[in-house]
Amino acid sequence: MMNRRALVLGAFSIAATGAASLLTGCHSGEVSRLFGGSAQQDTIDYNLVRGSTFAFDTYCEFTIYGGADNHAEHTSGKATAQEALTLLISECERYTALLDPYSETSDIARINAAHGAPTTVDPDTIAALTCGLEYSERFDGLFDITIGAVSMLWDFKEGIRPTDEARTNALPHVNWRNVHIDEETATVTLTDPEAKIDLGGIAKGFVADRLCQTLREQTIIEAAVISLGGNIAYFESKPDHDSWTTGIRDPAHPGGTELVGTIHTDGGSVVTSGLYERTFTDSAGTWWHILDPKTGMPVQTDLVCDTVICESSALADALSTTLFVAGSQRGQEIVCAIPDAEAYFILEDGTHAASEHWQQRTSFSKARK
Repeated sequence: MMNRRALVLGAFSIAATGAASLLTGCHSGEVSRLFGGSAQQDTIDYNLVRGSTFAFDTYCEFTIYGGADNHAEHTSGKATAQEALTLLISECERYTALLDPYSETSDIARINAAHGAPTTVDPDTIAALTCGLEYSERFDGLFDITIGAVSMLWDFKEGIRPTDEARTNALPHVNWRNVHIDEETATVTLTDPEAKIDLGGIAKGFVADRLCQTLREQTIIEAAVISLGGNIAYFESKPDHDSWTTGIRDPAHPGGTELVGTIHTDGGSVVTSGLYERTFTDSAGTWWHILDPKTGMPVQTDLVCDTVICESSALADALSTTLFVAGSQRGQEIVCAIPDAEAYFILEDGTHAASEHWQQRTSFSKARK
């Protein structure tokens, strides 16, 4: 890698933390602090149920606003707050079992190992793949769910990078058009036997949307905050009729609580991605986990961090990765073409940029220095 990049990342990169989020009680209002794979939730007194689980290689945390009905006997047959928490944890575990490419028994791993043979999978796996293919096409390959042919050659936990030969040989197999889905037979076929699927760029967002759907259809709760690492989804409006507030931590202080600013929204999803989330350094430089599908290398970008807001957490998740590959200027153009989405960029030179209607949508308040 270039020395300039190593110097920049030296200031901002951190290793993945063991805990993705912390939920702590206080009485001064509620702020979700979002920062590349970690979120901290401070909550006001309310009829709350909190819990967490480890899934998608991160800690997933939930704050559920039960409402008065959860204290009384109910006849709806739908889940109360405590039951909703159990349901969310169960669903996270189920989706992890389906979508984890590194688990030999998962649907994704079985598709990858089939070498082009049709593979029967769960309907929810088909839904996740269909969602991923939609965004792969929409963003013209800047986001590509077949990045697995290259991404699985990298090991950011052990600090292993592929040889140039291995990476070059894998690149022709990165093409989302090689994924064929037959919904009638519930099968998935890779028309390129050497292609590999990796839904890491969209899985948490897809699941967050599904969890909100589960809460809506199967529970009687009033509202919830779903935090899956750097993905936060707000289910329904905040019960006190105030806005949900999400603080973007300053990437110059990754281990601290200093904020760049605070977002105010009525709901939807907030997703942050950063080059510092998973990195390692070797004799050749510093390497980060967001890969360019065209090169199989860590993206060469002017961004250090981006934050995306929109109703769909899956879209926000895919966009947060896409914008890194695109860079800040083209990234703003991409976001501008999506009516529901807005984005905030922190550039490697320390400057900030935002999409056209960011301020209008978020009432963003910058932190005082």
